[in-house]
Amino acid sequence: MAFMEKPPAGKVLLDDTVPLTAVIEASQSLHSHTEYIIRVQRGISMENSWQIVRRYSDFDLLNSSLQISALSLPLPPKKLIGNMDREFIAERQKGLQNYLNVLTANHILSNCELVKKFLDPNNYSVNYTEIALQHVSMFFRSEPKWEVAEPLKDIGWRIRKRYFLMKSKNQPKERLVLSWADFGPDKYLSDKDFQCAVKLLPSCSHPYIYKVTFATANESSALVIRPFNEKGTLKDLIYKAKPKDPFLKKYCNPKKIQGLELQQIKTFGRQILEVLKFLHEKGFPYGHLHSSNVVLDGDTCKLLDLENSLLGLPSFYRSYFSQFRKINTLEGVDVHCFGHLLYEMTYGRPPDSIPVDGFPPAPSASVVAVLESLLSCEALKNGMPAVSKILQMSLFSDILLTNSEKPQFKIPTKLKEALKTAKECIEKRLTEEQKLIHQHRRLTRAQSHHGSEEEKKKRKILARKKSKLTAFESGEEHLAKYSNSNNSAGSGASSPMTSPSSPTPPSTAGVSTMPPPPPPPPAAPPLPPQMDGAVQPDPSPGASAGREALLSSIQNFQKGALKKADTCDYSVPRIS
Repeated sequence: MAFMEKPPAGKVLLDDTVPLTAVIEASQSLHSHTEYIIRVQRGISMENSWQIVRRYSDFDLLNSSLQISALSLPLPPKKLIGNMDREFIAERQKGLQNYLNVLTANHILSNCELVKKFLDPNNYSVNYTEIALQHVSMFFRSEPKWEVAEPLKDIGWRIRKRYFLMKSKNQPKERLVLSWADFGPDKYLSDKDFQCAVKLLPSCSHPYIYKVTFATANESSALVIRPFNEKGTLKDLIYKAKPKDPFLKKYCNPKKIQGLELQQIKTFGRQILEVLKFLHEKGFPYGHLHSSNVVLDGDTCKLLDLENSLLGLPSFYRSYFSQFRKINTLEGVDVHCFGHLLYEMTYGRPPDSIPVDGFPPAPSASVVAVLESLLSCEALKNGMPAVSKILQMSLFSDILLTNSEKPQFKIPTKLKEALKTAKECIEKRLTEEQKLIHQHRRLTRAQSHHGSEEEKKKRKILARKKSKLTAFESGEEHLAKYSNSNNSAGSGASSPMTSPSSPTPPSTAGVSTMPPPPPPPPAAPPLPPQMDGAVQPDPSPGASAGREALLSSIQNFQKGALKKADTCDYSVPRIS
């Protein structure tokens, strides 16, 4: 059933979870204010970057909007007099850069609509609440039994997903929640298969999956209606928050940080693992586990938003697991996300960074053992364990689940094949992204090492040694060439002389007029007794003797010692 007559075609290719980084490149002073030129980059590619221009007043307006988070953000203070001084502008630029670094490093703030609009106005200038209302209004034309009670503004973290409090005209006291979302970059199901999969969602029955009342879709988006849970989500329980408050207000800076009791951790963890195992066995891709997608129904945890993977929406923790190449399947993604959730249940807050180097004291050593198998550096290098293996660990193996509801989720064979193909496409995009991040990290590490001061000193020392060695080898080569030319020119002086009347005596064993040539390292052997009729050669090298003879003859040359020559000139004609 279509609920929009002329929907925009296609899916949103932009992945909103790809981190943005911002660097202030320069500042320019105009007549009455200063503008800061900021280079914003999405992901690791320099090609995917753009420039924006912001004034201090723009930063101040953003900071005022972010006060709902109750975080103390390091925005430089205002200054009314002297704010155009060059030194002050340079100092303020450093402070604004630090402010941007804090925003982009915070996982919740960096994904919120306010920051995205500030850094990327071209892609986030649309009013998504109005668009969602238009879609929902079109839907109500064909389904008059529903009506909107009020919009639940910003209760979720997704920019392109909106929530509305609903009620049914047949049952006015029953409160429902409607969620609407665009297709995401991982939507690979055909329109026909997608419609079939969405219509199956209300038929899914499982003790740990939250019931879907109604679901429908068109060519670009989908909406799902569920009962509204007054207790809220598991994250609301951990942070002691009100379910209808905005996401930034509830979770950015909780007043009290306290984890759950050990029995709750064990029971909730076992229930979540059971439903993950069920979905994996059914071949239904999920990949969207986090504490806001788990609703509390009494003492039972129930999974939300099964439609996210069908819509192709990116995961809340994608910027984390995309850093690790061993987490390359949706099953591995679910297990890694369970590690985040277990950490949050245990310590009352998310981990500061991934991987986790050391875990604080926990209610039980068995909790730390599970966390180490999911979030430690070694675990992320080796890959995630299967859900069945985690269920066998001591933290969850002794929990008995008493729910008697029989799971039911019948997926047609043809749709199973389509879901399998879509899952492989999602994993392929993840693997390609991880490969690019890995290559970029290696390149950055090599450049950082190459540009370090220690490495620069090493290169200078090696360059000096190489220069000296080259000069020495060049001198040796020049000397060898000069020696060879002198040897060939003065061979008579350098070779041993013999009497003209006596032929060179043949070589005989034990007797020789000249000692054998000495090997290079050892000293020359003693000279044998001289033979009659032979002149003993000069023991010095031939090249040296030749040079000395030439220099001596030049120095001792006297022009006056030359004999005067008498010339008889017969060229003049003789007359008789």
